[in-house]
Amino acid sequence: MAERPVFITAPESDELVHEVFFAITWHPGFAQSQKEKNIAALHGAAAQRGMSPLLEISSKSKSERGRHMSAFHMTVPTKAYGRIKLELAFQGSKVFEHGGPYTDLYRKSDTEIGQAKRDPRLQHSGRLAGFNFEGLEFPLEPKTAFYDWLYCSFLWDHREWATKLYAYAGFTDIEFNPQRSINCQARSAALFLSLLQRGDLEDALASPAAFTDTLLRSTYRPALRAEHTTTQDLFTAQS
Repeated sequence: MAERPVFITAPESDELVHEVFFAITWHPGFAQSQKEKNIAALHGAAAQRGMSPLLEISSKSKSERGRHMSAFHMTVPTKAYGRIKLELAFQGSKVFEHGGPYTDLYRKSDTEIGQAKRDPRLQHSGRLAGFNFEGLEFPLEPKTAFYDWLYCSFLWDHREWATKLYAYAGFTDIEFNPQRSINCQARSAALFLSLLQRGDLEDALASPAAFTDTLLRSTYRPALRAEHTTTQDLFTAQS
């Protein structure tokens, strides 16, 4: 068994995004067929609670829309490197106690994105201190601010197309393990829609400080999930 979240747009809530966890039978392995079984299990469990349809946002999604919204597919503009994959922008912009940003990672090819995430410098340069993306500096709190900013900035450039996302009850990313990672493209998509509906997004994206301040005025505080938290606890809290 494993627990995985569904991220729900919540513009009326100070949380901005509701996270509802479901226990599912987990199918281990890296094969596409195994990923699809896990997606189906999660979406099926959510549907039983009235959460449907959902959009899987990852490179494993059956939906072309979901695959195109993956951080491995989406691109952001840079002055020196042209358009680069969002995931490379995120990894290459990390600043540590003893090094970074390692902007050479921006130049990795599509087939090397996974290697970029495992670059030894990202593991052996001391504590993460913040992010620097072409001179724009981001703090570590809220923890997902820089990743969310990258993701929301991309969708803002395609905001007319992004209104199609209102058709979904929520978003998932089967590759996201909430006990090991904090940043999640499915959560960022839900955040984008919440800020757009509230009319806060354009002003928030004016600068890193404005975006961070917008998040700090809310109770949006993504964190690693504690193992002892139960699915029912989370569903009750979010209902």
